[in-house]
Amino acid sequence: MGMKVPEQKILVAGVGNVLQGDDGFGIELAHRLMEREDLSQSVKVIETGIGGMSLIQELMYGYNAIVILDAYKNNGTPGQLYLLEPVLPDMSDLSPHELRDYFSDTHYATPMRALNFLTHIDRLPETIRIIGCEPEELDDFRIGLSLPVAAAIEEAMQMVLTWIDSYLNETNCAQHEAV
Repeated sequence: MGMKVPEQKILVAGVGNVLQGDDGFGIELAHRLMEREDLSQSVKVIETGIGGMSLIQELMYGYNAIVILDAYKNNGTPGQLYLLEPVLPDMSDLSPHELRDYFSDTHYATPMRALNFLTHIDRLPETIRIIGCEPEELDDFRIGLSLPVAAAIEEAMQMVLTWIDSYLNETNCAQHEAV
């Protein structure tokens, strides 16, 4: 009788501010993914807004991978999509007092600070990816995506689905080989 292979758990988190135009990209994409009925049971999609506290709370349940959906300013063409692997800063040289100050202000619990915190408490998923979209404008106070960013949503959804399929196939193959 073979060993039971543990199920991979993937969190897909849409982040951003829907009141600032293209900064709502991640939220819009997350909502579209939530409407799909064909996502693997291994995948949970949430939207966190601009704060990272709900991201921390959800990741405490334990995930193997996280995909963050967000606007990403990289001086590219509006609507351009990016698949990124973030590099979190090394905080090992900070004193306990500096760490407390860095993590204590929940108003600044951005997704990147949330990931730093999760690293510090050893709850960060092994795999982290960001699917970002180049905004046309981030500072506008308006609801709704610009035309180029709205036009990129469908392609971004395919990027997410392709990445999930690839990740699940790779990890399942690796686990079966290890068994």
